[in-house]
Amino acid sequence: MEPRIWHQSYDPGVPTSLDYPTQPIDVFLTQTTQKYPDRAALLFGGMVPLVGEQHSTLTYQQLETLVNRFAAGLQQHGLQKGDRVAIYLPNCPQFVIAYYGTLRAGGIVVPCNPLYTAREVEQQLQDSGATFAVVLSMLYPNVKKIAANTPLKQIIVTNIKEYFPSVLKVLFTVAMEKKGGHRINLTGEAQAMWFQEFLAPATALPQRVAIDIYDTGALMYTGGTTGVPKGAQLTHRNLMVNPMQALSWMEGTGALANHEIMLTALPLIHSYSMGACMNLSIFGGFSQVLIPNGRDLKHVLKSIDAHRVTILPSVPAFYNAINNNADVKAGKYALRSIKFCFSAASALPLEVQTAFKELTGSRLIELYGLTEASPAVTANPMKNGGRSGTIGVALADTDAKIVDLQMEETTLAPNQTGILCINGPQVMKGYWRMPTETANVLRTHADGKVWLHTGDVAEMSDDGYIRIVDRKKDVILGSSGFNVYPRDIEERLYEHPKILEAVAIGVPPSSPNQRAKVFVVLKKGETATAEEIIAWCREGLAHYKVPKYVEFRAELPKTMVGKVLRRALVVEEEQRN
Repeated sequence: MEPRIWHQSYDPGVPTSLDYPTQPIDVFLTQTTQKYPDRAALLFGGMVPLVGEQHSTLTYQQLETLVNRFAAGLQQHGLQKGDRVAIYLPNCPQFVIAYYGTLRAGGIVVPCNPLYTAREVEQQLQDSGATFAVVLSMLYPNVKKIAANTPLKQIIVTNIKEYFPSVLKVLFTVAMEKKGGHRINLTGEAQAMWFQEFLAPATALPQRVAIDIYDTGALMYTGGTTGVPKGAQLTHRNLMVNPMQALSWMEGTGALANHEIMLTALPLIHSYSMGACMNLSIFGGFSQVLIPNGRDLKHVLKSIDAHRVTILPSVPAFYNAINNNADVKAGKYALRSIKFCFSAASALPLEVQTAFKELTGSRLIELYGLTEASPAVTANPMKNGGRSGTIGVALADTDAKIVDLQMEETTLAPNQTGILCINGPQVMKGYWRMPTETANVLRTHADGKVWLHTGDVAEMSDDGYIRIVDRKKDVILGSSGFNVYPRDIEERLYEHPKILEAVAIGVPPSSPNQRAKVFVVLKKGETATAEEIIAWCREGLAHYKVPKYVEFRAELPKTMVGKVLRRALVVEEEQRN
């Protein structure tokens, strides 16, 4: 790649370009297994009262064997190259086994959100054309209800406790029985079988499949909160690029050890967790601590303490929750083992970043990505410090530029506001069976390159640092003649000592003359009035940015990852009018 102005900001030793393998991504697992066969690949379990931390361990050799058996099982049951396999699971060893097993067999992974209803799963299975599905037992009723309306041929059912340690498995069973839970009976159901039965007859090694690195490896669905969900086609090359970029970025600190401990609390169905947690861990030979429910803050904190976690990717809402946790403030949990701390998926307020460093000693590194880019495209340098309030600079082999807001064709000069466009080896090859939508976001420019139009309004400094202003569709169309960016208001609100969380939208939603409305969650035990919040904004914002309306909430709607669902609040307002 030709030199770019931002390359001068890279930490010493971080390359501006990398050599990417020509093999499919599952080779990462085999190579790591050869290096560290007895190292823990996956740690899974939880805290047991009176007993302490109980977890099961799968070594890399054990994981490699299970992946081979799962891949062979798929082939024995008729999977052909390019067939889609849906994974309808929370974070657990079965997810990792099914993911890498599917890729090794030549299939395409289709992660399904475990929070989806039967109707939503049906839509995704129909759109993807998945013929196989790996399903958590408690979610099986959803799939059973709609299976006849989908292309499904084989359903593989697994229980969350299958890879629990023995003590926890017994306690979990007892607890479920007390709650009235019951075991799913698959007798007589020709389409369904248990995960362990599916593995058992499989041969030791699957048949070799000729996989090109430009073959699709995963369909990552995105856009469900703003329109019809779209399946971003991520190739094997796309999937391997981000882990390699991330590892080289971390090596620039000089603090990367031979063996790191990754906390995988973000849901693996999300591209952020898939790339920055699972695939990075397997490429780097890290041990992953799998957390099924990342919103269980107590379990997360205990796991960081017990396993001395060193790498923690998450989202601003999570770090904000840690900042305001009484037990953390009291020093109940040891969090200073963390060396690498990443924040993405939504804007990181400066107040959250500062408070987290003061509390834990770990500096939050803000980065930026999107599902269509596998996902990371920029990050702040980790050793030199980067620049607060920005998403950093473009990663190795990644180009970035800002184009005009209206036509999205003219490249803008530094410090001008426009749409962020990205070119790089991590960019998807298109949306699944949606050529019009693909053409809207993947456009060939005058330089002959294909650029991903992100839809994010941004500015780039003279030396290449990028600041996200807001989503183009979220801009508040002010009646004063000035457009207002929600992030400007939200940054001011996060500075208020009583406010825990806040989000701003424009109302009425469909009007060309909008005023800002903010939704505010107060810290525990605090009280405030709308007048107080508006006065606070008036002191720190231009008059046209000051919100007109304030609504207090006990909590804000969020995705499974923890990103605030601004669109859900907009829909609520539309329904009121």
